[in-house]
Amino acid sequence: MKKTMRMVGTLALAFTFTITAACGKADEHDSHGPHGDIQEKTASIQTLPSFLDSQREEIRTAYRLAAQSAELLQWIPCYCGCGESSGHRSNENCFIQKIEADGSVVWDDHGTRCGVCMQIAVTTYQLKEQGKSAKDIRQTIDATYKTGYAKPTPTPMPN
Repeated sequence: MKKTMRMVGTLALAFTFTITAACGKADEHDSHGPHGDIQEKTASIQTLPSFLDSQREEIRTAYRLAAQSAELLQWIPCYCGCGESSGHRSNENCFIQKIEADGSVVWDDHGTRCGVCMQIAVTTYQLKEQGKSAKDIRQTIDATYKTGYAKPTPTPMPN
């Protein structure tokens, strides 16, 4: 637990310096999803996709934290422009396209190329660990990204 929290703190600091306002597109030869993103199915939320194997540790950690917060991320918008460019409905879609009824997961590599996506997921995880409610987290994310970022995804408010 201490190691995870230390990594989360390191990630937050790293993202502060590397955050970008927009996300890059995947190379054409890497495209598998309808909007150019690589998608990969694994047996469960605990099994990360192989497209993370060659990524930096902070990116793999962001995906692990997104997986641990998947239910919450469905209520958290992304502010990188992926709602319009990729059809995402929430920050969850930057990492996970969908979770099937059998528990298998279709992962999306969009988050590997976008500092905004990763920052929102890591911040959401941190606030969840602090005991904040879904509504409080949503309000914090909205206030943080309302100016200077792209239009948010069309994400419903949590109850």
